[in-house]
Amino acid sequence: MLVFIFPPDGTQHIVLTPNLAAQCGYSMESDPWGNTRIYSSLLGCYVDNQVSHGIWKLTFYTPEPVSMVLREAEQVGYAAMATSTRLVMRSPYNTAETTSEEVDGVSMEVFRVSAYYKAPHGLGVENLAAACPTGGVLFINNVISWHVPRRMTPLVDGSFEIREMHMGINGRRLDRSQMAARGYTLSATDFHIIIEIPVGSPDGHYKSHAPDYQYHISYIVEPMLEVLWRTTVAHDDTRYKVLFPITTPLIPQALHVQEKLPTITGSCDQNQFYISVKYGSQGNNFKAMVGHQQLTPEMADYQFQENSTHFSLILPYTAKDTTFEVYSLRARVDFFLLHTSNDWVLADLFLSCNFPLTTTKCYPNGTMTATAVKVDSVTDIIPSRLTLKDQSCKPAFSGDRIAYFLFNVASCGTTRTFFDHYMLYENEIALPYNKGASPVGPQQTISCYYVVNETQIVGFGANPRLYEPTAEIGSGQLMVQMRLAQDSSYTLFYQAEDYPVVKYLRQSLYFEVELVESTDPNLELILESCWATLDEDRTSLPSWDIIVDSCENPDDSYVTIFHPVVSDARVLVPSHIKRFSMKMFTFTKDKEVLKDEVKYELCLVIAVFFVFLVQRGTDSINQRQISSGPIVLTSGQTSE
Repeated sequence: MLVFIFPPDGTQHIVLTPNLAAQCGYSMESDPWGNTRIYSSLLGCYVDNQVSHGIWKLTFYTPEPVSMVLREAEQVGYAAMATSTRLVMRSPYNTAETTSEEVDGVSMEVFRVSAYYKAPHGLGVENLAAACPTGGVLFINNVISWHVPRRMTPLVDGSFEIREMHMGINGRRLDRSQMAARGYTLSATDFHIIIEIPVGSPDGHYKSHAPDYQYHISYIVEPMLEVLWRTTVAHDDTRYKVLFPITTPLIPQALHVQEKLPTITGSCDQNQFYISVKYGSQGNNFKAMVGHQQLTPEMADYQFQENSTHFSLILPYTAKDTTFEVYSLRARVDFFLLHTSNDWVLADLFLSCNFPLTTTKCYPNGTMTATAVKVDSVTDIIPSRLTLKDQSCKPAFSGDRIAYFLFNVASCGTTRTFFDHYMLYENEIALPYNKGASPVGPQQTISCYYVVNETQIVGFGANPRLYEPTAEIGSGQLMVQMRLAQDSSYTLFYQAEDYPVVKYLRQSLYFEVELVESTDPNLELILESCWATLDEDRTSLPSWDIIVDSCENPDDSYVTIFHPVVSDARVLVPSHIKRFSMKMFTFTKDKEVLKDEVKYELCLVIAVFFVFLVQRGTDSINQRQISSGPIVLTSGQTSE
């Protein structure tokens, strides 16, 4: 448990470590039920007191004197504080300046120091001493007997009398009736003050142990003693309080089995997990969890069956509540039996098995298929975002935990390596990353081997043709349109009434060119050239090339990006559509931005027209020029 201290000014919070707690007057205790007690001194650190910083030197007696200034003492773990009426010193146990002494047969940790401080009447010196017992406990006939020296010689000298003597538990004082009800006694002899506590009293608790697999218990209790001594000559009072945690030695116990917990067994075959649960002494009074889901008889997919003594279920390794551990494929199911009221784990099973999943398949026609699974060590991966080396090659289909790729070995960035008797085709499944950068996350390499030293003889026959087939020559028109999309999803487009469209410098523009009113899958739309001008005259100057010979303009620092097109409810023939994006730019002449075409009152703007030359993928080339309409560039800065 972490404990934080918030100083009165509220400017920070401080983590209370054991060393800082001993130095500053704090302590914390917890019992097995989660009850926590935190003690704080009213003269502790970070308490809002009027503190006088007149202490300038401390002398510790070990018994040899060791002097330190205040800062040196604080650096080694001591604390000193003075108020108008109090002088406080603190020390952890077992420091270099504390000593161990025997006082009337009781081991004590003793701390002696003289504090030099500035007082209103001049320099003052106070001699301080503290003595804390570290022993003195006896265990007799199931009774704890705690002995504290009656004459605490480090604290009192000469003749004295005990004016008050009180007992408490966990820092709370008990009266005589409370002590009698619990069987506690507080007495004094010539040499000791004695507190007796029966083992098993309600103010303590038991703790179980199993050394060498043998059952033992110990009993833990924390008594408190308060004493007030008064010297008979000077009538000076010394008030003493000590809280002393006591743990009995291990007590062997006979093991009596009262409750028999349920047990879980499991196995696997090539396709499924098999889990069986045998009830314990409480029957089926528990919650069964498959992964993070509670098991119910209605989960028919898991073939759940039960009777008066057992229940069983069968899970396929691809079930949603299983976990993939490795690609090849190792799967795991986590099964828990929980207490119905407090979710204590009564039994658990972590069943891992290898299953014969073929992640890569190679076909004679040069087609590869690959399956990527989301494993337990990389749970943040979204399978639908995975790609091959060519990042336009995305999964043919995907789910929450799997991505399936289908592609030809001559595509998608597949590499080919020749060896003596075979060819190796390799690709890689990974998350998208920028060119020149390192891949992000894990990569899965997929490979296919093809033998090349085998000759296949294929026979065929052909009859001579009387004439060669010819195609009837015809003519017609194909409609092509270009639209500007509002974003990269290409779902919403600007309409005619939206032009001119206002865009900022370097803001992305998303274009789509489509062959409309045609469903012929043999046609493909090819963008041959694209250039930008300042007005609607396609031949006007200046102009800037966007696409050259169906490729990005190599002279452009903001390279045009082509986007893949896949079939969906709107796109029936992907080859009829081309999509690309580019960054908004300005025309310059003699290193100055041209701004005399379109002027606005508050912004510097330029109208830019995009013109495309479209080429049909047939034996004859039919060229058309189309335009997206004007796009207004704004700098986003107000002009005078």
